Amino acid sequence: MSAKPSLIKRIFQLIWKSINGFRKLVLNLLFFGFLAIIIVAVAVGIDDDVQLESGSALVLDLAGSIVEQKRQVDPIEAAMKSSKNSHGNGEILLADILNVIDNAAADERISAIVLDIGHLRWTGISKLQSIGDALTRFKATGKPILATANWYGQNQYFLASFADTIYLNPQGSVELNGLSRYRQYYKSALDKLKINAHVFRVGTFKSAVEPYIRDDMSPAAKEANIELLNDIWASYAATVSSNRDIKPEQLVLDAEDYLRELDKADGKSADMAINMHWVDELASAEAFRLEMIDTVGKAAEGNSYKQVSLYDYQSLMSTQADLFIEDTVGIIVAKGTILNGNQPAGQIGGESTSQLLRKARFDDKIKAVVLRVDSPGGSAFASEQIRQEVLALKTAGKPVVVSMGSYAASGGYWISASADYIYATPTTLTGSIGIFGMITTFEDSLSSLGIHTDGVATSQWAGISVAKGLTPEIKSVIQRHIERGYHDFISLVAKERDMSLEDVDAIAQGRVWSGRKALELGLIDELGDLDDAVAKAAEMADLAEFDSQIIEQELSPKELFIQEMFASAAAYLPQSSMGNSIIEQVLTQWSGVIEEFNSFDDPNGMYLFCDNCTL
Repeated sequence: MSAKPSLIKRIFQLIWKSINGFRKLVLNLLFFGFLAIIIVAVAVGIDDDVQLESGSALVLDLAGSIVEQKRQVDPIEAAMKSSKNSHGNGEILLADILNVIDNAAADERISAIVLDIGHLRWTGISKLQSIGDALTRFKATGKPILATANWYGQNQYFLASFADTIYLNPQGSVELNGLSRYRQYYKSALDKLKINAHVFRVGTFKSAVEPYIRDDMSPAAKEANIELLNDIWASYAATVSSNRDIKPEQLVLDAEDYLRELDKADGKSADMAINMHWVDELASAEAFRLEMIDTVGKAAEGNSYKQVSLYDYQSLMSTQADLFIEDTVGIIVAKGTILNGNQPAGQIGGESTSQLLRKARFDDKIKAVVLRVDSPGGSAFASEQIRQEVLALKTAGKPVVVSMGSYAASGGYWISASADYIYATPTTLTGSIGIFGMITTFEDSLSSLGIHTDGVATSQWAGISVAKGLTPEIKSVIQRHIERGYHDFISLVAKERDMSLEDVDAIAQGRVWSGRKALELGLIDELGDLDDAVAKAAEMADLAEFDSQIIEQELSPKELFIQEMFASAAAYLPQSSMGNSIIEQVLTQWSGVIEEFNSFDDPNGMYLFCDNCTL
């Protein structure tokens, strides 16, 4: 009677073993096949030395986002998603671009620069200005710069304006729109959902919480925003109009004038761009190839002109011997939203960034520190942690100079205020000296669904919950904490910037200023870029000769090996076809929203955050 069940059991065991064996075989084939690709790619990468022909053009293919510091990403994911030449998916270090341009200026083998910027994504105008300054230094050597693209958006065109000649595809266009600041407001939606947003803030212009308490932008926010936008646009227009020798008002036309110019060009956007002197030549990809062959010569192999890419030229630079100078100016990058605890590279953590500052303090070779700030702020607690380490550096006798990037506002300004000297660019968004807190409760929305909260507690504090409302007394206590936080902020600025409390309060109130205006108001010491800040730090430390070194989180030997292995392999892996898919765009958008909500992690519920720092 038991033989039949035993036979059935053996049959199922055999079937399962076959399925499981096939599963393991497939997984092993995939794993070892992928490993073989990596090994071959690394081997090929080692043997495939970059050859730089004399007279070559350096092609700056600035695809992706230009950043102060790259985010830490999973190397396998990065390798599978894109290669080093992927269009628009990656991040490029600003420092790498500047180093490449400056080296190319002195390299006799480089005869020209080609700006291939059609796939440049969002980046701050201040970063583009730094690249533009490097391009100006390159042009001073007498070598030409040529820009080419099928289409120029506002950021792309700003950079292209530094070129001697701008080429545009005959079917392309130049789109200059100016600047705007629009956002969604949720008060009516929250009312319909019966969600109560309890907002606590100090500062007339601290508008980060307005979407939760209004259905439109407040008059104060409109006033501050339009002044800021006009200031930033004036800097943009002045630079581009000077580079192109055209009037600033020729950059953005009203609809009537635009239509008139378009009619003159028989409806062709590219021809209109020529007529407006926005570009110099119309050329297809083939026409540009032939033009460049005439300019720099034909490559020894293939059908293109003599050229070297940004990445290949960078690999050539890395083989050059480094100069070892004992005295060093350390550079610490504080980029992104300020969060609590330890955060990966490319983000600011109260603990992790403080650790980098401590590392500089205890390193005898580091004589001065430049803190490169590119942050809209975040947690008030984490911001103070970082500032305390800045004070400790100064106490140790090491000068601290801040270099502000695209923005250094709210918490970004808090961590900067105690530095010995502060630089910003004309278009840096800074200030936003204010503070806010917000608690959302759902007692009314839950009640409408028939869900009620009741119970007992030993104190009013023990009973606080998002399922219950806040009593007037609790609200008063929270507001008092926020007011104290604001007072601490303006007191800090008054002390460090040698200003009166009243003067700081007049320019604070959460208002955001451009770097140029911040200089007039005394919030910074000088307009300049990172190089200026490094030179100033060396001067303050009395260094006649010095080296500079970026101080960053150290990878473990395992992490370093994996990163280098996949970095070599990525160039030989097929590009992902999903880079610009609708699904990925939607996921990216929602992940950004989730990331923003996760950034509100202050233990005291107080935030120094600039909501305008997305221009």
